[in-house]
Amino acid sequence: MTKSRVFALIACTALTLAGQAPVPASQTTPAKAGASTAKASGRVSIKGVDYYYEVRGKGEPVLMLHGGLMSTDMFGSVLPAFTASGRQVIAVDLQGHGRSTLGNRPIRCEAIADDLAALVQRLGHSKLDVLGYSFGGCVALRLAVQHPDRVRRLVLVSTPYADDGWYPEMRPQQKQVSAAMFPMMKDTPMYKTYAAVAPKVDDFPRLLDAMGDFMRQRYDWSTEVAKLKLPVMLVFGDADMTRPEHEIKFYQLLGGGLKDAGWNREAMPRNRLAILPDVTHYEMFATPRLAETVLPFLNGQSGARSWADQVKAQTASAKP
Repeated sequence: MTKSRVFALIACTALTLAGQAPVPASQTTPAKAGASTAKASGRVSIKGVDYYYEVRGKGEPVLMLHGGLMSTDMFGSVLPAFTASGRQVIAVDLQGHGRSTLGNRPIRCEAIADDLAALVQRLGHSKLDVLGYSFGGCVALRLAVQHPDRVRRLVLVSTPYADDGWYPEMRPQQKQVSAAMFPMMKDTPMYKTYAAVAPKVDDFPRLLDAMGDFMRQRYDWSTEVAKLKLPVMLVFGDADMTRPEHEIKFYQLLGGGLKDAGWNREAMPRNRLAILPDVTHYEMFATPRLAETVLPFLNGQSGARSWADQVKAQTASAKP
């Protein structure tokens, strides 16, 4: 199996594509007042996992969750857009990833979601927006399902609601992920970035085993998705790893794409679906269009006006 195929199996790409190299936890510094790029960092131990988190910027908080075998560093190229728009970003290294420990329990989105609910509470937030990409989107979805009182708005990026959402040829390959891949990965940027910050570098083979076990699990959360009451935005690339028909079904489960919205937007659904052109699964987290697409939704804004409003504005401007 080639190294490029290993990357595809785990639904991520080298961290260097994110435009920011990881920084050892020992080099992080408290945020300076008014400095959106400065960061404060810390750790919270929950149920046998020592979670690392970073906080950047000021304003309405948004929890950002990275993809598989990545870390908070993957958001390096898009994070400034969030802080510059008046958002406080809380980024967490998920179980076994980046600077967080692996522990001795299986990796499951449901369990990590419970952990994060406790983590954000300890940080003093009763409710916040959540954005998750791929594996992080799995955790974000479970956080909204299991703790809807903690999530104000939810953005799921390149995330299926069921394991059959991936293209069928990917599933057998994902099931092969294990520690046996470690020898071929030792010289890859993926492992090198992990080794630069991980609290226990020797855990990488165990992490591969844990992620392989996670990806061999079957799941279908369609029933729970249909019951979500909070606003949700789905974002995919037009060349993503998920099947287009699954993306549309996901949106329909949320109440979108079922009928025409009406000339006056009277039947406009609350939730949103975005398909970004010329974007694959492997660069989704780094494209500037991600922030441009999701920030209006997270801020409860819409740049669109109904036909009636446009006509009214044109009529008013035409009067002498």
